[in-house]
Amino acid sequence: MTGSPPKPTEHQAHPTGNSTAAPRYGHKRLPQAIIVGVKKGGTRAVLEFIRVHPEVRAMGTEPHFFDRNYERGLDWYRNLMPRSLDHQITVEKTPSYFVTREAPRRISHMSPRVKLIVVVRNPVTRAISDYTQTLSKKPDIPSFSELAFLNRTSGEVDTSWNAIRIGLYALHLQPWLSHFPISQMHFVSGERLITDPSGEMARVQDFLGLKRLVTEKHFYFNKTKGFPCLKKPGGGGAPRCLGKSKGRAHVQITTEDIEQLREFYRPHNIKFYETVGQDFHWE
Repeated sequence: MTGSPPKPTEHQAHPTGNSTAAPRYGHKRLPQAIIVGVKKGGTRAVLEFIRVHPEVRAMGTEPHFFDRNYERGLDWYRNLMPRSLDHQITVEKTPSYFVTREAPRRISHMSPRVKLIVVVRNPVTRAISDYTQTLSKKPDIPSFSELAFLNRTSGEVDTSWNAIRIGLYALHLQPWLSHFPISQMHFVSGERLITDPSGEMARVQDFLGLKRLVTEKHFYFNKTKGFPCLKKPGGGGAPRCLGKSKGRAHVQITTEDIEQLREFYRPHNIKFYETVGQDFHWE
């Protein structure tokens, strides 16, 4: 039939089962946009919200290519991607990339024009959320205070603990700026993603060069979870919320510990604001 698209080759004919419903035709392509961080910042929400857009094809699981599987090669990585049409953008997310020193160079080597999305959140809240997740899997770990402080009396913070170290955003950002202009990076506020998901996603769509098709009509606030959920515009079908682990109650941390961590992060946060030209109001 005239004008029919070519049939997919054998290696294109079997889309991965971890993506949204695959178009009948298309190609597996390396991602044009990557959500590179940060863990417990809201990366899963951004991925689920942006993949509602008809011009986005997203991989559902985290491939960890640029930190754990790089030796497998770009063909292996490409084959994990969902098939996409020429007008669509392929997106993946692996939050640990942001804190992996080799990731910026490796991603730049794949494509110096790739767009990078970083979802950031108040580093104190992020650390507590990180600890809460670990505690749910390993209930015998030491208390938050024991892990966070080398000396609780003096307030000396243990920056070797990953939950603390990830929140040093200005530090982790530097290697990225050696390989990418800041204009190729977009920073999403994890806080505004909850209070104003349509506004945050409008900015993400602008950054990706997409029409603003994911709007306030797609969201409703789930009071039980304390988090926005997706709904179909027009009210058809059941709303779709993130998994059970998202929006779980945080461990209670003393006010004193929180204040000491705020003091610790303040200069790092200010440096981050200055570098990205955006004030996230975490102070």
